[in-house]
Order: sequence, then C-alpha cells, then structure tokens
Amino acid sequence: MAIVTLNQNNFESEVVNSKGIVLVDFWATWCGPCKMFAPVLDEIASDNIPDLKVGKVDVDENQELAGQFKVMSIPTVGIFKDGKLATTSVGVKSKKEIMEMVDRLK
Repeated sequence: MAIVTLNQNNFESEVVNSKGIVLVDFWATWCGPCKMFAPVLDEIASDNIPDLKVGKVDVDENQELAGQFKVMSIPTVGIFKDGKLATTSVGVKSKKEIMEMVDRLK
C-alpha cells in the first residue's frame, strides 16, 4: 500500500474515521533524520500489512495538525488505533521497533 499524504483536509477521513491502525509520520523536507527514517516507512507500507495504513504529515504545511498532536521534534510517529492516538515515538526508529509498537496495539 502506498503512503498516504495527510493534511488538514483529509486527516479526519484517512485517520480519525479509520478502523484499524494508522501510522502517521510527522516530518519536514529539510529534516535530515526524517530523510533517514523515510525508507523504514516505505518498507512498512510496501509490506501491505492488513489493517495498517501509513501516512505522512509535512509539519511545515500542516502546522495546525502538528500543534494538535503536540509535535515538538521531528520525526515523530503517532500510531492511531480506531481513530484515536494510542502512542507516539520521537526520533528515527528501526522497522523492528516500529512494528513492535504496532503489534502491541493489535
């Protein structure tokens, strides 16, 4: 499954109203660690895991969303379950670490 580009207009329909787990990466184009983390998210998305959606929010273009979820550092990953923020993680993580967080919510 492709990574969904999230913004103020589609966040509710793609995340809040979703059943299952949605992994949301809060990032920015200028962020070096975000660029290092991007291949991990690409790999998770390409695994086509049932009931797991992967999305990205550019914090520069969506400051209201970043503020709503109290994103202070990037990359920040928010993991939503059935539309509600269940857990967050700040900084670059391995695929294994991210998937362990996801698995704990299943």
